[in-house]
Amino acid sequence: MKKQIPYKIYLSEKELPKKWLNLRAFMDKKPAPLLNPETLKPITEEELSKVFCTELARQEIDDTTPYIDIPEEIRNFYKMYRPAPLIRAYCLEKALGTPAKIYYKFEGNNTSGSHKLNSAIAQAYYAKKQGLKGVTTETGAGQWGTALSMACSYFGLECNVYMVKCSYEQKPFRREVMRTYGASVTPSPSETTAVGRKILEEFPGTTGSLGCAISEAVEAASKNPEYRYVLGSVLNQVLLHQSVIGLETKTALDKYKIKADIIIGCAGGGSNLGGLIAPFMVEKIKGKADYQIIAVEPASCPTLTRGKYAYDYCDTGKVCPIAKMYTLGNGYIPSSTHAGGLRYHGMTTTLSELYDQGLMEARSVEQTEVFSAAEQFARVEGILPAPESSHAIRVAIDEAMKCKETGEAKTIVFGLTGTGYFDMYAYKKFNDGEMSDYIPTEEDINKGLKSLPDIKA
Repeated sequence: MKKQIPYKIYLSEKELPKKWLNLRAFMDKKPAPLLNPETLKPITEEELSKVFCTELARQEIDDTTPYIDIPEEIRNFYKMYRPAPLIRAYCLEKALGTPAKIYYKFEGNNTSGSHKLNSAIAQAYYAKKQGLKGVTTETGAGQWGTALSMACSYFGLECNVYMVKCSYEQKPFRREVMRTYGASVTPSPSETTAVGRKILEEFPGTTGSLGCAISEAVEAASKNPEYRYVLGSVLNQVLLHQSVIGLETKTALDKYKIKADIIIGCAGGGSNLGGLIAPFMVEKIKGKADYQIIAVEPASCPTLTRGKYAYDYCDTGKVCPIAKMYTLGNGYIPSSTHAGGLRYHGMTTTLSELYDQGLMEARSVEQTEVFSAAEQFARVEGILPAPESSHAIRVAIDEAMKCKETGEAKTIVFGLTGTGYFDMYAYKKFNDGEMSDYIPTEEDINKGLKSLPDIKA
């Protein structure tokens, strides 16, 4: 007899993953290597270790080890909020009148309110193990900065956060959570670094971007030998740590013999999406299943849908390694949309290569449509979603409505990366009818692409 599917599928503590899944190890065609910005040659572990913790540098360039053990200290921390539930959106299905079955993996059941804690605790652990005094980082919407401040507090590390200026101003309470956990928070771009001053001179009055904040955090870390830089998205090491999301999702579905048809995730730098799809993409690569995998990005920062697959600097200040990725150009400054965590000019190398191979698709959506979906979801499912996650909700609803038209009972799975309780300024703008959409012109896109370095593939 088939098991009755509950509203929430919980896994036991014993089912918590013991290993991270390294998606790159399963790819026939690997992502192009990161390049040293000075020599333009593939960067080495030793060179990366000057910026990142040694073990994280090793994970960053490892594209052959299929599974990497999760240290016991990290697993013990995970047990405080993992395994995370996989929830059947019965109420949303009923409201839509769709035959589709909708599931979402909810990553907001921790104080940081998002999936970011999965990698933050790992990176803080390796920094502590290396004997460092502290770390520097950037944050967009503030979820990563919050998660890292929590992780650093747990291990007794100092934490310096450069927060994208528009989010710093829009989300003061997110900033205060970071400070509560002992972090120092600086709006970026700032006058505290040479690269920040340079960006302010070139773009006076700018609201900042993740690329700007990354540059400042890297510069700050490079000036202190007792510090290293850590990053909440984009990097291969982050996708590795976030694979716990997909591994748990796959285990939960298999437990009830559920086969997903469509898997959807929001896409900024790629950490949530890459983590969610990891085990499903492995099956697709091996030819064991043919999932429809959809990356959803903001129309104001259309990296995959309108960007170029090329080598580019990962940061606006051009101090980080150069990566081959889908990009709008390191000089592209996104508009100050409310999904601060998706305002990044590039996409992780792993997802860029998978997209280029046609193994996943991408869609861009406008923010008013995103918030419309967010409120529709909140009113029936009882969770106020983060603006970033709501991009995935928008497309999940769109796909469910297609099923209503065709009568197909497809199974849709999406990632609900976090909660939106610190995003009420954005919800207020939407409810007051003051929110607008911004779609960059071809001139805007081309201007950003002109900043690409002249490097042959």
